[in-house]
Amino acid sequence: MNDSIDWNNLGFQYMKTDYNVRCYYRDGKWGEIEISSSDQISLHMASTCLHYGQEAFEGLKAFRGKDGKIRVFRMDENAKRLQKTSEGIMMAKLPIEKFCEAVKKVVKLNERFVPPYESGCSLYIRPLLIGCSPRVGVGPSTEYLFLIFVTPCGPYFKDGFKATPVCVIRQFDRAAPLGTGTYKVGGNYAASLVAGDLGHTMGYSAVLYLDAKQKKYIDECGPANFFGIKGNTYVTPKSSSILPSITNKSLQQLAKDMGMQVEQRPILEEELAEFSEAGECGTAAVVSPISKVDDYDLIDPNKEHPFVPGDFKCNKTYEYCKDGKPGPVCTAFYNKLRAIQYGDEPDTHGWVTVID
Repeated sequence: MNDSIDWNNLGFQYMKTDYNVRCYYRDGKWGEIEISSSDQISLHMASTCLHYGQEAFEGLKAFRGKDGKIRVFRMDENAKRLQKTSEGIMMAKLPIEKFCEAVKKVVKLNERFVPPYESGCSLYIRPLLIGCSPRVGVGPSTEYLFLIFVTPCGPYFKDGFKATPVCVIRQFDRAAPLGTGTYKVGGNYAASLVAGDLGHTMGYSAVLYLDAKQKKYIDECGPANFFGIKGNTYVTPKSSSILPSITNKSLQQLAKDMGMQVEQRPILEEELAEFSEAGECGTAAVVSPISKVDDYDLIDPNKEHPFVPGDFKCNKTYEYCKDGKPGPVCTAFYNKLRAIQYGDEPDTHGWVTVID
């Protein structure tokens, strides 16, 4: 254990650790996994990752349990999603076995940075795949670098598990239908930065995006998937613009385990009024309950970007958590998933890998 770290005051930010692991794709095949202590990489200035967006990443976590064992949550699903992204932007597919081998190796090498159980923190694992060969004409790379670095992290939201407000700002889209929204590529996040910053300035934790085509249906909530609770049913959007969240997939299974119905379908914005609870979910935040959704539009419809908060008016509000506290279903999801991740409850679905 690294005694120099204040485990109780960790933020969600990069901290240098001892090692990262790397693997190169050259001459049509993947090489062996290499170990590096440098947090720098060398790239040709004409690399396809820099010019044509051949870049994909993943995010997962390792947890130290009360028994001292280190557990990684659903890394095979991250490996599969990286393969899907690679297919979508024409990158070499990393074998699932090599992905999992690399995750185990990098966690073991940095074992002293896995936070203690009592801290409630985790080791964040960031796999990255980039096109490295130089190209001036538009086209895929012939060489790729896969690497994984890790960093200890605290909760994504510094105030912990609590309900926060989100807003709808119709003047921004996260991703287009049939575009790259279903892939975990950096460009999707770059496209959300302006709207996200505006939302934060207006006092919201995230922007809830509507579909780019019709502006009628719920898509994603900032960097996370959206879900709502209607009676005994877990409802989450179905869209060709949404990243398939591993956390959302896990919550759907937990909902079924709890005797709930699960619906993945298009959700009209007006249906927000019919939910008793709503939340966003993802690797970083796990479950983040939504206290309310404010729907904004421009005061002057002819106003063009750049926008400031005073350019908008709130048309309607969908309110949850009227007492300011997360609802019972969101709370149950959060506690159950974390208990599985930390080894406090049985892993009946085989989601956890123990690092020996």
